[in-house]
Amino acid sequence: MIPQTVARINELARKQRETGLSDEEKAEQNQLRRIYIDNIKSQVRQQLEQAQPEHKHNCGCGCHHKH
Repeated sequence: MIPQTVARINELARKQRETGLSDEEKAEQNQLRRIYIDNIKSQVRQQLEQAQPEHKHNCGCGCHHKH
C-alpha cells in the first residue's frame, strides 16, 4: 500500500467529518477503502501460509489421522 493512498483515505475521512463529500469523492473513498482492505487481506493470507508448519506423512502429531 502506497503511503499516498493511505494519506488520501485519511484526507477524505477528515473532509467527510468536516464538510461532507461529493458523490465523486464518496465513490473515490469507497474504491480506496476496498483497495486498502484487499491489501490487508492479502498480507494476512501470506502470513498465514508462511506460518503453517509442514508435516511429513506419519509425523506422529495426528494431523493426518482421519475420523
